[in-house]
Amino acid sequence: MVPLSGRGLVPCVSPTDFPERSGCLTTALRYVVTVVCAASAGIHAALVQPHVEEAGPLVGAAFAAASLALAVAALTVRQPRHDAWAPIAAAAVLGLIAVGYVLSRTTGIPLLITDREELDPLGVFTTGAELIGALAAAVLIRMKETA
Repeated sequence: MVPLSGRGLVPCVSPTDFPERSGCLTTALRYVVTVVCAASAGIHAALVQPHVEEAGPLVGAAFAAASLALAVAALTVRQPRHDAWAPIAAAAVLGLIAVGYVLSRTTGIPLLITDREELDPLGVFTTGAELIGALAAAVLIRMKETA
């Protein structure tokens, strides 16, 4: 591979300038978490009505709450002024929603889903993305702690 602009393989990463590389990595991680949260929020919002019809208003409310929490996480994690809490909140929301999907497919969720459900491609893909987003948020948290 040929380096771009003589500064490494990625234009914003300088092999000799760690602070610049750290800033670029932070920005990239913010984008990953933001995109995952926003996409998952949209998917959960689109699934509110089908879940109300299939499983009742309590499950629909859970999907609406998940969608709202994910949207708030997407809007806040992208802004550095929220660094004290937004990456932690995003990691928690993404992790809890991923765990909720796994529980719904293995044991059910008390008060919401009494019987386990079958795996579905959209759910598996979304949960995988949520876990990646939670990992990216955890790296953001760790970078802040070590800075």
